[in-house]
Amino acid sequence: MQKFIAIDIGAETGRVIVGNVSRMEIIYRFSNNLVRVKDSIFWDILGIFNEIKKGLKKAFKKYPNQIVSIGIDTWGVDYVLLDDDGDLLGNPYHYRDKRTDNIMEVVFNIIPKKEIFTETGIQFMQLNTIYQLYSFAKKKSQILENTRYFLTIPDLLNYWLTGIIKNEYSIATTTQLYNPIKKDWSIKILNKLGIKKEIFGEIIMPGTEIGKLLPIIAREIGADSEVAVVAPACHDTGSAVAAVPIEDNTNYAYISSGTWSLIGIETVKPIINEKSFKYNFTNEGSADGGFRFLKNVTGFWIIQECKKFWDEKVKSYSYDELTEMALKYGPANFRIDPDDLRFLKPDLVDDNMPDRIKGYCQETGQKVPEIPAEIVRGVIESLADKYTKTIKMIEEITNRTINEIHIIGGGCRNSLLCQLVANATGLSVYAGPVEATAIGNLMVQAKSIGQIKSITEGRKIIRESYKIKKYYPKV
Repeated sequence: MQKFIAIDIGAETGRVIVGNVSRMEIIYRFSNNLVRVKDSIFWDILGIFNEIKKGLKKAFKKYPNQIVSIGIDTWGVDYVLLDDDGDLLGNPYHYRDKRTDNIMEVVFNIIPKKEIFTETGIQFMQLNTIYQLYSFAKKKSQILENTRYFLTIPDLLNYWLTGIIKNEYSIATTTQLYNPIKKDWSIKILNKLGIKKEIFGEIIMPGTEIGKLLPIIAREIGADSEVAVVAPACHDTGSAVAAVPIEDNTNYAYISSGTWSLIGIETVKPIINEKSFKYNFTNEGSADGGFRFLKNVTGFWIIQECKKFWDEKVKSYSYDELTEMALKYGPANFRIDPDDLRFLKPDLVDDNMPDRIKGYCQETGQKVPEIPAEIVRGVIESLADKYTKTIKMIEEITNRTINEIHIIGGGCRNSLLCQLVANATGLSVYAGPVEATAIGNLMVQAKSIGQIKSITEGRKIIRESYKIKKYYPKV
């Protein structure tokens, strides 16, 4: 059977994966580390591209003459600017960089908050592209004046593989610069912010072939020059949700659980109304051209940052060890709001996430946790509470009763989280597949060449091919 390559890059790691809808194999892993320069943080985009080529070389060496296409997905909102020659005009900033501090209020003075939501249907977060780009335009207007192309991170990587510049739909919707009704860039917002619309190019749908590998790239990685680069849902959550193994006609909610937690449902049309504005929900593009109506909340980032601190200052723990310690500890005596701004960004001087949690508990009059087991337990319980509140908001906004929850991504391996979500919501929780993003990426590629006919067919194959664990509510 023909094989595909999924290049899946998250905030911590990247993977090069070979497979099809029913089977996948991780060929290569690499770290994706932020780079600090003075008081700013960036992505090492050249390093990322170099690692991608290393992985591709391994994949084509192992499976010569079997791979027909490549698809890339990454996180959303971050971007690059290119000049007339298609060269980078600077390094891509990391979405947690501080340059967007207080920028939202500045933008709202130009375009009222409700008008932005009506135009884009996107959740308000200071890391969104609209605020990043406006901040950049104010500080480095001369660079923006010399810009010819705006590309998101996966669009850039696709360009470097093919030499062809395109913008993919699902990732474009994350920018808060896209109008989901008109299905195009929001000229109204760009004009009001003084950002020239000419740098925003054609938007293609998931499953579209972007082009063949550049001959020089094909030679470097040992591939046939006829291998295509196909746009999956280039936003990693778009690919992940495509792989949710649901049955037909199921009123379900998904939780894509990783560094971020994305909780939502699928819809044909965007849901832009008073309640979705009030509760700060978002409408992002899905792999079938529809929408993922969801809320983006902080996920395992907080535990990742705690682990980083403990590894350096206390003791090195694996994630499994931390979860087991939290399970044995029992219920915690505190809760945090995972979306409190103090948990958003790494600290350039003293990156001590456990102390931030303790400070939050002191300020809110709660018991201050002391040991790692207690801190991890409290964070996981806080996530479960946040998920439950978010699902209730979805039911209120849509007047739809959620019957079951599907947790996909790395968080589905955390049995404590899955059980706590089942208990808190009173709903059955289906956990898996872990590698939903890569599987969804492979599935869209398979659909693009006719190996499968639809996402519904692909989901049926996923249900039959991957282990899905069920958790029932416990009183």
